[in-house]
This record gives sequence, structure tokens and C-alpha cells, in this order.
Amino acid sequence: MADVRTRARAGAWTWARPGARRRGGDGREPGREDASGGSEELLFGGPLRYAGGWSQHELAWVGMSFLAMARRLPRSAWQAFRLAWEADRRALASVLAAELGQGAARAFGLLATNGVLVQLFAAGPTPQRVRSALPALAWVAAAGALAALLAAWSTAATGTLQPKVERLATVRYLRRAARVELEAVEDAEFHRLLASAQYGAEAARRMVGYSVGVLNAVLALAAAGGVLLVLHPVLLPLLLLIALPRGWASVRSARRRYGSFLVWLEHARARRVLSELITGREAAQEVRVHGAGAFVLDHYERMAARAEAEQTRLARAEAATEVAASALAGIAAGATYTALGLLLLSGGMPLAVAGTAVLAVRTGTADLGSLVMQVNFLYEQALFFQDLERVVEEAGRRAIPAGGADVAARPQLVRVERVGFRYPDRSEPALDRVSMTLRRGEIVALVGENGSGKSTLAKLLAGLHPPTEGRILWDGVDAADLDRDQLFDRVALVSQDFHRWPFTARVNVTIGRPGAPGGDDRLEHAVRQADAGPLLKDLPAGWDTLLAREFAGGVQLSGGQWQRLGLARAHYRAAPLLICDEPTAALDPRAEIDVFERIRRLADEGQSIVLITHRLASVRHADRIYVLSRGRLVEEGTHAELLAAGGHFAELYGMQADQYRTGAPGPGDAPRPGAAGEGRR
Repeated sequence: MADVRTRARAGAWTWARPGARRRGGDGREPGREDASGGSEELLFGGPLRYAGGWSQHELAWVGMSFLAMARRLPRSAWQAFRLAWEADRRALASVLAAELGQGAARAFGLLATNGVLVQLFAAGPTPQRVRSALPALAWVAAAGALAALLAAWSTAATGTLQPKVERLATVRYLRRAARVELEAVEDAEFHRLLASAQYGAEAARRMVGYSVGVLNAVLALAAAGGVLLVLHPVLLPLLLLIALPRGWASVRSARRRYGSFLVWLEHARARRVLSELITGREAAQEVRVHGAGAFVLDHYERMAARAEAEQTRLARAEAATEVAASALAGIAAGATYTALGLLLLSGGMPLAVAGTAVLAVRTGTADLGSLVMQVNFLYEQALFFQDLERVVEEAGRRAIPAGGADVAARPQLVRVERVGFRYPDRSEPALDRVSMTLRRGEIVALVGENGSGKSTLAKLLAGLHPPTEGRILWDGVDAADLDRDQLFDRVALVSQDFHRWPFTARVNVTIGRPGAPGGDDRLEHAVRQADAGPLLKDLPAGWDTLLAREFAGGVQLSGGQWQRLGLARAHYRAAPLLICDEPTAALDPRAEIDVFERIRRLADEGQSIVLITHRLASVRHADRIYVLSRGRLVEEGTHAELLAAGGHFAELYGMQADQYRTGAPGPGDAPRPGAAGEGRR
């Protein structure tokens, strides 16, 4: 197991898989055995720990000193201010006005308190001193009442502002994420960053509240500090000295918590996956029949126990830091009151002023504590907000390019010229110098075994991936030079794993082209084309039936019914190029034949069709068939030409035909001589 342990080395961490190295840290001692009992290795192939990926500066950010944090804090506050300004300027102005007013009221209240004490400690009869203090006491009460009203105003304005900021931050990163290339969506590291950014959107909301708290505490501290400075200059630095240990402890704890969050983010995601497997619908049958539920739950408990151990480590470390900070703050407070006592004994400060100073020190200490707490919270949330900023930046870098040459509304010719493509995590190319031609109104079939590159070629035709070599020409123009949005607009997709939107039946069809003209007439036409009318009649609320059983009133469709809706969605989109990837996988033979006849009619009407299927009898009417094997084009021609050639296609076709004959050989038997020929008949 030595090769699957995570070991610390010079601030980095070694990934558990042999030969792969990842950075991060989880606070474990070098060589310590995995407390999860090998669950991560067994289920996920290695400990789920932090990998630098796109966030290469995260550890440097976490390792900042207190002074470095203080230098960067204005930038964090400015980010919160900028978001708030964009979200609601009026609410932000209300918050600032209320907070400034509170600061002024508090300073005035302290000065008025000094006036009260001066009158109370003056010479003369007690009743006279009390009467003399009443005006100043009234000002103290008025200042307190004003501060309370302003605090309520600030709270209301902040409550209005925060949800708007969260919405703005969330929409901002979702808008960028929706525009990234498919390669980024399929990248596990980018997904890790997206998961972290979700917390960043929530952090943006909290940053507004904590920034208001920081401003409130700063103004209150300024009021107390200003009074102390007026009373005696030596008291102000002593007051600030009390806050330093608390600030150090808060920053240290925030860095520790954020570092742990980063390291254990993948671990937390994995635990959520396990819990959803136990409670979700997708695995429900095997959870019960195969008894997989107990297996998954056992490993969930092991992984949860490991996460609990990490939380215990954090709590103990934070407690030790808090003890040290409290001791240092206590020493500083003692020094402050000692200095105050010495000033009284030496006659350097009147008793009334000393009383005001004690009150200002106590108030200032409380304000310092509040400031340190709010700064700590703001700093911690700013760490999470940086993840959102990184997502926006990285998504912008990996965004689908905007602009380009126009794409014809009805392209006449799409030509693939010696195209190659390699996935980043694969050593072998998915496509290797493949060429093909698709004319308007033609059906082109792509056939071959699993892994031959059919679906990859379809993704390239749809513009979802740019080829790593070669080019794809639309009416003679390289797709790399075309407007990608226009290219997407010319393509419709139907696949066996098309998305089943948890919305109404109407939306599941019309989402193929939201906002398209035609209304119900277009919808009814799409339903007729897909022969989905009988399905619609069986739905309890017709088009308004919710197709998601996890919501109240929702219904569940069968695989074949969903495929009918998927076909209707493609028909509703009415794009000139239709890519069908196993469009009949969930249909019965009669329905399958009907679908292929409808596809043939679409081609007759001028729509270009790319058909991907394993059922070779279904491609008889294709204008041209391209046979792929291990990413290479090995044959092309019509159905009759390929059977006559007796090559790879004829072999596959004969094997399928044999399965329908009485006494056909089993999968392990040698094919009968002449099987391909008989299949051709």
C-alpha cells in the first residue's frame, strides 16, 4: 500500500496512483495509514485529494501572513463593494450613509459620556451635580437612539443588497460556464473548480454583510480611538495591541479551514455521490436486488469517519491557537489598565477623564473584537470568492470564440478532410485521418464497433470539438473560421443518452429551439414527425405534465417514450443537419422501422442526416456508409457495394444476420462459411 499513501514533501502532496503526482495537503503525518480502510482506493482509484490544476496560486494565498492579509483586505472589500454597486446602488448608498451616521453617533455619545462624568465628579452637592449632568446625559441617550435607528436602516438595506449580489455573482459565473468549450466541461479539474466556485457565489453574498460589519467596527473603533487620543495619546497604541493576538489567531484559523476545504473538496463530492447512489432512482434496483446498498453505505461510513477525523484535527488546532491568542490579548489588556492606573497615580489624568478612558477602552476592545471577527469572516469568504473569480477567468480563457464567417442557412456540402482527434487523457487518437462528404438531402451512416470513433466524429461535425488535425469544411469554409453560434444553430442532435429535462413535456420538446416562431402549430408538426401523439394522449396533463417523478405531480416515462420526445425535440429544432446517434436504441422493432422511414423522408425534404447505429440492417437506405475501426476509416460505399466487397462491414452484417437464424452459432463459435453471403440475401 505504500504506493497509495499520500505523503507530505516540501509543501506538496503525492497523488496516490503510482506514477502520478498531485499537490495539496490534508494534515496527515507522513506514512499514516488511510483511516477510510481503502475505500477511496477501491472505489475511486486513489485518495481524493487536492490537485493544483487551474488554481496554482491557492496554496500561496492560503499561506499569507497576517500583514499580507491586511494588505489584501482592501482589495477584498473593494470586490464586495463593486458587486454591491452593480447589484443595487441605492441600497449600497443607504448602507454607507447608515454606517457613517452610526460612527458619528458613537463618537458623539462617548464625548457626551465624558461630559456626564465630568459633572458627576465635580465639586458640590450630589443633587446639583446630577442636575448638571442631565443635559449631557440626554445627549448620550439621543446618540444611542440615533445609532440604533441607523443600525436598523443598515440591516434592512444590507438584507436587500445581499441576495442581489449572490444572484449577480452566480449568474456571472454560470453565464461564463455555459459558454466554455466541451473540452472544459469534460475536464475533471475544471469541474473541481466549478464545484468550488459554487461556494464562491455564496461567499459573495456573505462578503457584503461582513464588509458592512468591518466598516461598522472600523468606524466604532475610530470613534473610541479618537476619544482615547483626545484623552491621552498613550492609550491608543495600547488598545491596538490588544487586537493583534486576536487578529493573528483569526487569520491562522481561516487559512487552516480554507486549506482543509480545498484538500477535502473532492472527498466531500465523493461522499455526496455515494449518498445519492443509495437514495437515488438510477441505482435503486441494483441497490436492492444486488444488495449494493450495504456495500456503498459501508464505504460511505468509512469515508465519513475520515472526514470527521479531519474536523477533529481542525478543532484541536483552532483551540490551541485560541488559547495562545487569549493569553497574549490578556497580557496586552493588563498593560493597558496598568498604564491607566499609573497615569492616575501620577496625576497625569483626572478621575473623570480616567472613567471615560476606561469606558472607551472597554468599548474599543469590544469594537476591536468585532473588527477582528468581521475581518476574519471577510478574509475567509474572500478566499472562496477567489475561486469564483478564477472560474470566470478560466471560463473566459476557454470560452467558445465569438464571431466568425457566416454559415449558410441551408449548407449544401459538408466535407471532412483527413481529420484527426485525440482526447487529452488518451494516448491513442480517437480519430486518425478520417475523410467523408455529406451533401444536402443525403443520409450518411457511420458504423463500426464500440470505440471506433463514430460519436467522436459526430461531435466534430456538430462543432463541439475542433479537430486536432485536418479540417471540416462547410460549403468550402473551414469550420474553424465560422461563427460557432451559427454553426450550432444549423445542427440538431438525437442520441440514446439525450438529456431528459426535469420540466414539462412541452418544454422538453420546445427546448430544442426556445423562442422559435410557430407556436403550437410547430409543436404539433414535430409531434407528428416523431409519432409521439399516442404518448401525449397518455399524459395526465397533456403538454403541461411534469416529467420528473422527484417533484410532486411528476410522472416517469419509459426509455422508448423518452426517445420519442427526443425525436420530437430534434424535429422541432428543424436544423439543416440532423445527427442521429443510436436514435432507436430504446424502441421496439416496429417503431424502429417507422423511425428510419421518417428519417428517409426528412432527407427527401432536403435535410442532411448523419446516422450512427449498430443495427446494420437499418442503414440499407443510406446514400453512403462509412465504416470506422479504431478511429480509422476502413471502408466506404453503399450498402450493396460494401456487402459485395466482403470486407469489415460484410463481416459485421453477417454476424448480426446469423443471430436471427435458427441454429445460429453462439458468440464463442466460429462463424459458418458463407454467413456473410447468406446475410446479404
